[in-house]
Amino acid sequence: MATENSDARGNDSSAGVRPGWTRSPFQRTSRRRRQERLAEELLSQLTALAREIRHANLINLHGIAVAQAERAMADPVLAEATTALPDLSERERRQVIYVNAQYGMIVLNHRVGAIGWSELIGHLRVLCRNPVFDHYWEMTREHRRSLPADSLEARVGRAVDVMVEELRDDPEEWWVVGSPTEPSP
Repeated sequence: MATENSDARGNDSSAGVRPGWTRSPFQRTSRRRRQERLAEELLSQLTALAREIRHANLINLHGIAVAQAERAMADPVLAEATTALPDLSERERRQVIYVNAQYGMIVLNHRVGAIGWSELIGHLRVLCRNPVFDHYWEMTREHRRSLPADSLEARVGRAVDVMVEELRDDPEEWWVVGSPTEPSP
């Protein structure tokens, strides 16, 4: 028994190669391919996990923003501090805060993959029909100019600009305004 090796890791027998033998080039290549596939799979899973964590963080941030909006809508003093839009009555300020939260929720749904571009456009078509949103959108036009042109927020903003303009031309055809295809960045 003293000559028996109870720990097979001490020789190559556990790897399918007998002591004194070497692996063929085919065996080395095959093993390397398996390792590469495993590494690719792990990278894919890690990328998906990072995306999910990012989405969870965005959802949490949106929850914080909604909680702040709710506090601002409940307290006129906080509402004044929430928006930089001038000359709004308390009622208008609360409406603007609310409609901004609605818009943000729709965009977030698209950002985290809950809805596609055409669904985003569909939800925004309905929102754009609201006169409060139309007023909010016009008042915040200058704010959107500071967005990076290739950002999602800027692309959505340009799509809403088109919808608002088309609705002003023909409000009866609201279900066809805007482009159902996502613009390139």
